[in-house]
Amino acid sequence: MAHPKRKISKTRRDTRRAHDFLTGKQLGVDASTGEIHQFHRAHVHEGNLVYRGKVVVENYAKTV
Repeated sequence: MAHPKRKISKTRRDTRRAHDFLTGKQLGVDASTGEIHQFHRAHVHEGNLVYRGKVVVENYAKTV
């Protein structure tokens, strides 16, 4: 069985494991549409692209 040539330091080991404790994405509810979406991201509601309660692009679903 293979053995490591050098001891791996605690810092290097812990840095590798740092990604095991990531948190989920922050979600918010748009007050005007009631749609759940990521913060600071536009979202599609009834075919329109909405950001911060305002319609940014109408008929967005047809253009994509």
